[in-house]
Amino acid sequence: MQPDSHTVIVVSSGGRPRPGAPLPDASAVIAADGGIEHARALGLRVDVAVGDFDSAAAEAIEAASRAGARIERHPAEKDATDLELALDTALTFGPHRILVLGADAGRLDHLLAGVLALASESLTGVLVDAVLGESRVHVVRGERTLTGEAGELISLLPVGGPAEGVTTEGLRYRLRGETLTPASSRGVSNVFAGKEARISVRRGVLIAIRPGERAEEAP
Repeated sequence: MQPDSHTVIVVSSGGRPRPGAPLPDASAVIAADGGIEHARALGLRVDVAVGDFDSAAAEAIEAASRAGARIERHPAEKDATDLELALDTALTFGPHRILVLGADAGRLDHLLAGVLALASESLTGVLVDAVLGESRVHVVRGERTLTGEAGELISLLPVGGPAEGVTTEGLRYRLRGETLTPASSRGVSNVFAGKEARISVRRGVLIAIRPGERAEEAP
């Protein structure tokens, strides 16, 4: 398989990712702190590792360095999380898509900050997806078509302010040019009607979260 020169994989710290589906043979792999160990466990060769490395074993850092990885150390007292630093590094490779691999457990504040970082304005123009534990996360700017399974749950959450003109096709509960606000649960627990759904937003940003459950299985 030829490398996808437009995709960069970012492996975050915390719990070990469980990607499930085969990973793309991306052009670059960026590890955020302890993600350097998770990348090795997944069989990924790290190109750049960033962070303060408070959660990475010294031997893992040394092994990655010997294999050719660039190690970018930052102080523990910094203004950005290790994942945000890794996303900034990923942008230097000029990707068409960034795929983040991480866990859906651990500290709630870290998890929320990580999900919100995916919708950073600095990533405008890049397709951003994440596999966080059993969940799949997709950032929607403008329009995206997502592939899933009939009956699969999907929630549409606005970030950074209201998402205006939200229109969907292929979901059980269709939205027709509606406005979703951060204080509302209007976009929670929609359902794939088939294997494909198109989501568009006229203004604003949405995070589409697929929790890995089917509608009939949800509590």
